[in-house]
Amino acid sequence: MGWVPLVHAQHISPSIAATQKAAYVFPAQYVSSLVLNDPPTLVKRPDSVKVALNSVQGPIAVIYPDIEEPYRSVFTKIIEGIEVQAKSGLMSYPVGRDFNKQGLLAELRRHNIRVVIALGRHGLKIAKDLDADISVVASGVISEPNPEPRVLSVFSLAPDPALLFEQLKTLTPSIRRIFVVYDPRQNGWLLRLARAAAKSQGIELIAQEAQDLRTAVHHYQDILLNADSKKDALWLPQDSTTVDESAVLPLVLQDSWNRSITVFSSNVSHVRRGALFSLYPNNVELGRNLADSALGFLNLGSQQQRGIMPLKNVLVAVNLRTANHLGLNLSYQQQRSFNLVFPEQ
Repeated sequence: MGWVPLVHAQHISPSIAATQKAAYVFPAQYVSSLVLNDPPTLVKRPDSVKVALNSVQGPIAVIYPDIEEPYRSVFTKIIEGIEVQAKSGLMSYPVGRDFNKQGLLAELRRHNIRVVIALGRHGLKIAKDLDADISVVASGVISEPNPEPRVLSVFSLAPDPALLFEQLKTLTPSIRRIFVVYDPRQNGWLLRLARAAAKSQGIELIAQEAQDLRTAVHHYQDILLNADSKKDALWLPQDSTTVDESAVLPLVLQDSWNRSITVFSSNVSHVRRGALFSLYPNNVELGRNLADSALGFLNLGSQQQRGIMPLKNVLVAVNLRTANHLGLNLSYQQQRSFNLVFPEQ
């Protein structure tokens, strides 16, 4: 299927999907780490970008993969958030694998598009082929370690380690040490943030590097054998090398259960399988931030900050069975604050 331009005019309440009852994981072909040797540029996200809409020259365009449900709904929610914040004409282009590249470029020129929001790995790949004077704000990917100059900002789907550690301390106040096994080619940028977050929160972070599955398994075996269930926790990042779904995850979850060791994850699907908790995207709020970044560029130009940023617009998923097994006394008020609980009620 080719691309079909859609103009979204209606305004949607900012409260849409504030508490999502389902969480989706993007398929690997659309969300994956782009593994390169060069580390990405880190940047602090501005608290807000106030925009004078009447100064904007040309609307914003969104390019996203034309895929089936349930994944399509994820992109739809992000676009709803963009619409809410943009408050003006938004051109949306669902792009299939056989899209008309020249037709899309002509459409963007005709509408005087200066900035494109690219969603998903496929959307980002397409955006790199756009005219040189079109800048790109990206999301729907875990990382983009070496973005082209036109890529202003990458809003990663990897939860901010600071938020993960805060949630961990809320659920398990006794935790003093966090272990993590990671591939520096994929998550070196995230671990730099994690070290700073751990230090500021008074937590010791012990990070083990692994660039192959065998090394990762060895690290996990050593960690789980020596961890203190009263003060230690294991963090599973979104890492295709060190958190293999078939070889690593069952081993880690079973052994940690047997030893009553807290495991939390950056992947919400792991909560269903037994991890204590995860943070996952609030897609509407993520869309609002993407719009802020795009509108900010239209007004601030070269002054707009660039780089890769962790996910800050998050919802909370918790496995209550695991919490009970770990002896956690979660109050009724705490349980009401969770957006997604397992086992499903």
